[in-house]
Amino acid sequence: MTETRILPADETGIAEAAALIARGLPVAVPTETVYGLAGDATSGDAVAAIYAAKGRPSFNPLIVHVTDLAMASRVAVLSPLAHRLAERFWPGPLTMVLPAAAGSPIARLTTAGLPSVAVRMPAHPAMRALIRASGRPLAAPSANASGSISATRAGHVARSLAGRIPLVLDDGPTSVGIESTIVAVEDSRLRLLRPGAITVEMLADASGVAVEQGGGGSIEAPGQMASHYAPSKPLRLNAVAAKAGEFLIGFGPVAGDVSLSTSGRLDEAAARLFDLLHAADQSDAAAIAVAPVPTNGLGLAINDRLARAAAPR
Repeated sequence: MTETRILPADETGIAEAAALIARGLPVAVPTETVYGLAGDATSGDAVAAIYAAKGRPSFNPLIVHVTDLAMASRVAVLSPLAHRLAERFWPGPLTMVLPAAAGSPIARLTTAGLPSVAVRMPAHPAMRALIRASGRPLAAPSANASGSISATRAGHVARSLAGRIPLVLDDGPTSVGIESTIVAVEDSRLRLLRPGAITVEMLADASGVAVEQGGGGSIEAPGQMASHYAPSKPLRLNAVAAKAGEFLIGFGPVAGDVSLSTSGRLDEAAARLFDLLHAADQSDAAAIAVAPVPTNGLGLAINDRLARAAAPR
């Protein structure tokens, strides 16, 4: 079993993480959304090591993280529409599914053999520093066992992947708290594949085109599996009171044992969602219940995560 160390995400930690990535090993690193499990996106062996650590199905593609538009252009074809979105939202929590560039260095295992590639330019300084130190784009799904609750703290990563990865870089809790918005960018339309902090309204305003919701039924991007982000305990949604044996996560007027946001703020609820699901899963309660959360704006992404977390497994 591998010893899993936790180091600060400082210059020393970044250098050690880059050295491990150069050896083909995955390391956990904070981003502004959730902690990611990063590896060399150009190496099939390195990507296989990410899949192995997560226990992730190999038909589920990974997001490729880049530091700038020049690196993005070596990986994918950015249309004028994609450039408009990049100008508005990069660096930040937006992933674009784009046609792979001719001669793209990205390993086929990273894209699950698809002709498209999911690309994001993260804003978090630790992730950006690690990409620069590695000198290559990094594949980085969420740093947790496949299908389980995403990690928003280094401790969450350690609980989920201890013994499977050599290093976790710790920079405290993530600020956004849910995974990036994923949108398929086509010639004159956008298709929302996974909701996130960049909302449908924000995408439409920045692009000037309508945003269609939903994919074509096949897996085109991460986070599209019906059961995902799931705790180990049964999860009941839209609960206004706890039943016997339940740990209730409240929102707004529903108080609960803890609350996503007592004031009903959706940004606060998103930032706390996975952290409180971890707390509920670690509690003595036999089951988890979550109060209703509105579906407008960022609430669409929160409800997406909750629906997949509660889906039959």
